Amino acid sequence: MAGNRTDRPGCSLCGEDAVICLREPNRHLCGKHLSEDIEARVLSAIREYGMIQNGDRIAVGLSGGKDSTALLLLLHSLLPLWDNVSIVAITVDEGIAGYREETIGAAEALTREIGIEHHTISFSDLFGGTLDAFLKGREQQACTVCGILRKKALAISAGRAGATRLATGHNLDDEAQSVLMNTLRGDLIRLIRESGEESGYFISRIKPLRDISEKEIAAYLIILGYWNDLPECPYTRFALRAEVRGMLSDFECQYPGTLKNLVTSRKKIREHLGRTEIAGPIRHCRQCGDPCSGELCQVCQLLPSLKR
Repeated sequence: MAGNRTDRPGCSLCGEDAVICLREPNRHLCGKHLSEDIEARVLSAIREYGMIQNGDRIAVGLSGGKDSTALLLLLHSLLPLWDNVSIVAITVDEGIAGYREETIGAAEALTREIGIEHHTISFSDLFGGTLDAFLKGREQQACTVCGILRKKALAISAGRAGATRLATGHNLDDEAQSVLMNTLRGDLIRLIRESGEESGYFISRIKPLRDISEKEIAAYLIILGYWNDLPECPYTRFALRAEVRGMLSDFECQYPGTLKNLVTSRKKIREHLGRTEIAGPIRHCRQCGDPCSGELCQVCQLLPSLKR
């Protein structure tokens, strides 16, 4: 047994068997110290960006996947640090056959286990059709269509639940991917104006996992015993994000710190240019009233063509 321990590196903090190697900064962590490190960094991000205030009601977008599961568990453990803060979990059923049923089941099981209020809202009820139906013949647009409609669905459900904040599970990898995708598209406006700064019903959207990598989240869930091997969305193969994700994963492996550097570059660009100077002021959709940059929001522009 003693010989086996030498095969695994020790934790940089306590010498116990490490469960993860982090190269930025370079260190090994055991399960206990990884959990403590993630919780401390999430709490630091919440406080730095003023994501949560006393009296808030936090709606957590819970898909059932690893990121949203970790987000709900972390907020559930951290929120006693604030006064009179409550959580409600929201799951969006887009209507993806052979995929969504299993992830919705995982979300329902988790909320039952930890005693969190849980609401489910569907594309069919809100928009008159499933994502599968909307995408027939236009599968290449899957992620764009889904992203626009999901954002609206989450905002509506959060408003109905009386939430003051909407928390999503976007992690460091997601943020870096968005920076690179907007750069590749030459979309300076989206680079300057962060997606989700305001949702419908004027509910602030927060990203407590913005500084935590996908690798760390996976290890955290395994340590806590909440890892679920769930299916991948069948539309992922059409996404630019999937290619960017693979590219950045390789870069991060060869050049540790790539993800953080990309996110930091966006912050510096925003500080230098200013968000409203390039993107223009926030307006309101003349049909639904949601914040947008033009006369109509993306949902009100998109739905007529989907239904045709």
